[in-house]
Amino acid sequence: MAEDYYQVLGVDKKASPDEIKKAYRKLAVKWHPDKNPNNKAASEEKFKKISEAYAVLSDAKKREQYDQFGSADQFRQQYSQEDIFRNFDLDEILRSFGFGSGGRGGGRTTFRTGGRRGGSGSQNYDDPFSGIFGGGGGSQYANMPQKGQDAEYNLSISLEEAVFGADKKISLQMENRIEDISVKIPSGISTGKKLRLPGKGLADFSGGPNGDLYLNINVMPHPIFARDGNDLYIEKTIKFTQAGLGTTIDVPTLDGTSKRLKIAPGTQNNTKIRMKGFGLPGLKGAAKGDQYIKINVEVPKKLTDKQMKLIEQLAAEGI
Repeated sequence: MAEDYYQVLGVDKKASPDEIKKAYRKLAVKWHPDKNPNNKAASEEKFKKISEAYAVLSDAKKREQYDQFGSADQFRQQYSQEDIFRNFDLDEILRSFGFGSGGRGGGRTTFRTGGRRGGSGSQNYDDPFSGIFGGGGGSQYANMPQKGQDAEYNLSISLEEAVFGADKKISLQMENRIEDISVKIPSGISTGKKLRLPGKGLADFSGGPNGDLYLNINVMPHPIFARDGNDLYIEKTIKFTQAGLGTTIDVPTLDGTSKRLKIAPGTQNNTKIRMKGFGLPGLKGAAKGDQYIKINVEVPKKLTDKQMKLIEQLAAEGI
């Protein structure tokens, strides 16, 4: 039976690039010769087959051409090993999967062109696997554990959590497991900041330490308060007469308490009143912000006859 690259990787013919990459990663970890020291010959052969399948199916143009032929045997009749592995950097791919730097002398195993095209006969090209299996270079992957890949997670928090800090627990899908991670949110953090959690990233398949986890912080909008840097803004509406005569109002703060604020007579629309020190704490010793109250003066849309006469009297007095 003709060999099929999709079957080699165990994926459907409609598999997405991510599904193909995931399948190859799983098989590469399983069949890499350094993971099978007691069965190197068979694992080398298996590793070469899955790498050849991935070299074709991970390249959109090669995959389209392969789909036209329908089998690896027919594909190889038209495309040499040089064609199949052209621009295929095995070192870079393996490093992204957690293996150390391969190749003789630490070089790259990118397939270099220059040989003649064809499915048989001698060809002038470098074996893309020679740096892994030949020259005593095979064991260096196991001897040089690398740090695992870093991971990112978008974390949304409330404005209160950004102001006062918080202890949160998040559940993440990390490869084939769900992991619960405790996170300490520092007070004063803002949207766009990143939190680094060392060692909470992806595991390394060569025995090295885990990568780091980076949390991308997004502070959600608040129903009452708006934020500008470390300052908070809130709007309060007062009546026309209160603006003219003066009054007192209760202003909420982010900690849940209220502060009584005196409004001076003659306060104009859009006046901003500052409450010093009621904003957000600054990160790393920066100054604490303030809270600002924007005053909106409400002008009545409808007046009674009595109110109209009173307004007319005020108008007659030049007000």
